[in-house]
Amino acid sequence: MVGGKWWCFGNRSSGDDVADVDPVVLVSGIGGSILNSKPKSWFGITTRVWVRILLADLEFRKRVWSLYNPETGYTEALDDSSDIVVPQDDYGLYAIDILDPSLLIKLLHLTDVYHFHDMIDMLVDHGYKKGTTLFGYGYDFRQSNRIEQLIDGLKEKLETAYTASGGRKANLISHSMGGLLVSCFIALHSDVFAKYVNKWITIATPFQGAPGCINDSLLTGLQFVEGLESYFFVSRWSMHQLLVQCPSIFEMLPNPEFKWKKQPEILIEYNKKTIPLPFNHDIYKWAATTRKLLNSVQLPQGIEFYNIYGTSLDTPFDVCYGSEMDPINDPTDICTTMPEYSYVDGDGTVPAESAMADGFEAIERAGIPGAHRALLRDELVFKYIRKWLGIQELSISRGKTSKIVDVDSA
Repeated sequence: MVGGKWWCFGNRSSGDDVADVDPVVLVSGIGGSILNSKPKSWFGITTRVWVRILLADLEFRKRVWSLYNPETGYTEALDDSSDIVVPQDDYGLYAIDILDPSLLIKLLHLTDVYHFHDMIDMLVDHGYKKGTTLFGYGYDFRQSNRIEQLIDGLKEKLETAYTASGGRKANLISHSMGGLLVSCFIALHSDVFAKYVNKWITIATPFQGAPGCINDSLLTGLQFVEGLESYFFVSRWSMHQLLVQCPSIFEMLPNPEFKWKKQPEILIEYNKKTIPLPFNHDIYKWAATTRKLLNSVQLPQGIEFYNIYGTSLDTPFDVCYGSEMDPINDPTDICTTMPEYSYVDGDGTVPAESAMADGFEAIERAGIPGAHRALLRDELVFKYIRKWLGIQELSISRGKTSKIVDVDSA
């Protein structure tokens, strides 16, 4: 295994004394799982292609670039000599813990790639034991949230947690797009979900889409890591070539049937003409069917649902390329033009309006100031999780900076 697991998690205890708790399954979101490139032949080395800092762009273009197959619904890697796989080590937790678990990243403590790491530590500290009451579900996030591979994988993980814990229903904690995957699972296998799940806690899920970030990502790409590290990471252009072939990205476009306070827009100033957007129409049609599925999902009776969403950060909403004074001269300029945004409240990626509009009968919803990925290591988020899991009384320390939103007013 790339990276060497013996030092990846330091001296973290797996918990010799198992707490009397229901098992927890952590479900990652877009970009939240390690992806390996595994040679199809007997020869060759399995290589981590997401996430890695050194040689990231080269390996990404060589191994991960993909093409959507409208006949199967799957996105398939252009490199036909290898397969993209998610490592299953450490009961699924390895793949969603530190996304680049190399020694250098641990020494520098680059929190951009510390994903579920702090939450795993918190749960272990409270008596959860990996493989008995604590599991992770990472998956190939290039694929559609309703594709058989991902749905079957989650079903298997729930069955494993149920069996390993002695027949106790699991508590799901999902982040970002992972909440859409869980929603698709419910829509397709409501009876299975009711059999194996007790509570579902979701964090920063774009239930109605992420207008500004997703529209811009499809047009100009995405910068996953910011600051100095970005120079050693996958380029925005390389990310763009992948994203336009990923159904999962299209499935996070703004829901046209949702009653937005203001309908999100893409504005392009090009000699006052309308430019057709360069979307893959085959994927768009697939994603439209997924959206119908998401709009119709109903939570099974007896499932407790909780929702944490980010607030207090400017979050892109409308996207505008060019201006009246400086219009786009050529449609291809869009790909290299940094847009102007209008902003709404949210976590910097998902508008609060979208994240809180889950459409379910929630036990509780909590709006917490914080950035999209940083919520996974936020102590106030942990306090809510401990309260909802029943492992510690909630004590809010931020006063007016956080709020509980009543379900009837959401």
